[in-house]
Amino acid sequence: MIEVRNVNQSYSKRSSKKTLTDVSMVVKENAITALVGANGAGKSTLLSVMTNILPALSGVVLLDGKDVRKMKANDLSKRVAFLRQSQQLNVRITVNDLVEYGRFPHCGGRLKDEDHQKVEEALSYMNLTDLRHRYLEELSGGQCQRAFIAMILAQDTPYIFLDEPLNNLDIKYSVEMMKILTQLVEELNKTIIVVLHDINFAAAYADHIVAMKDGEIYYEGPPQDAITPEVLNPVFDHDFHISNSAGRPVFLYYDEDDPNCEVCVS
Repeated sequence: MIEVRNVNQSYSKRSSKKTLTDVSMVVKENAITALVGANGAGKSTLLSVMTNILPALSGVVLLDGKDVRKMKANDLSKRVAFLRQSQQLNVRITVNDLVEYGRFPHCGGRLKDEDHQKVEEALSYMNLTDLRHRYLEELSGGQCQRAFIAMILAQDTPYIFLDEPLNNLDIKYSVEMMKILTQLVEELNKTIIVVLHDINFAAAYADHIVAMKDGEIYYEGPPQDAITPEVLNPVFDHDFHISNSAGRPVFLYYDEDDPNCEVCVS
């Protein structure tokens, strides 16, 4: 279990402006939790604090009852995997080499039989076996993102943190990515915390929504309760118009009450 208790963070120790203010939450197990909110709401900062990349100035993040600030980096990396928003590699690397890197916390770069098996399983699960010897620069955006997810799978952690994994992906690959995340929860019992900007993807695929505003948690709950004008309007400073499809809320990019709008949603 991951529990956040009264966490505060700021741009610097001397800064009076906080990026996180008294944030508390318990991560829903074996589920997809989506962090939503406007730019600068503190979503990425919260991910960094929860994974101890950016230690909290005050408060505590507990991983299975242990303070993440007191855990050895290698031990934490065996429990938590974090895929940042921007993946910048300064070396030319193949898919296979990238996925093998996911085993580093377990073997220190000296792969044994168990490590090779985990790599094979990750490549197979992400349908990348035939592309294992291709260089990342030769892949499409969707294939490249799948390769990074395969690296995360090879790391074999129960908790996966993803910061805007749909960035630069078109609709086809975005849907594919969200379906993959759903499979990781349902088939491999992963717990996933993901930052999403597209409200409809959050509504369609997340089990739990955490809406953030100005470094605080404004509201959290299931999509049916969180994807509402009452929650989203103040969070994004925008008038939301919500419909329903297949039992899930859908954000309309127009005002369905506008008499000049000819689009009809049933």
